[in-house]
Amino acid sequence: MAGSSHGHTPAAWTGVTIAFIGFCISGAFMVAAKPVGFWAGFVVIALGGVVGGIMRMMGLGQAPKGGSKAKVQPQG
Repeated sequence: MAGSSHGHTPAAWTGVTIAFIGFCISGAFMVAAKPVGFWAGFVVIALGGVVGGIMRMMGLGQAPKGGSKAKVQPQG
């Protein structure tokens, strides 16, 4: 993947970091046999996805490729 910019955005880094923290929380509470903390970690994992998605919509993610979407020219 040399030369690829896949995942090198603030949205990606933030989402993955939050999800990683959630995995750590779930793992710690799983070992401690505390189901509430385990599921709370899963909530944090989901929060990471939500935060990453919101940041991407705010323009902090990777720009979409040209693909099949037609560009709209301004009228004027």
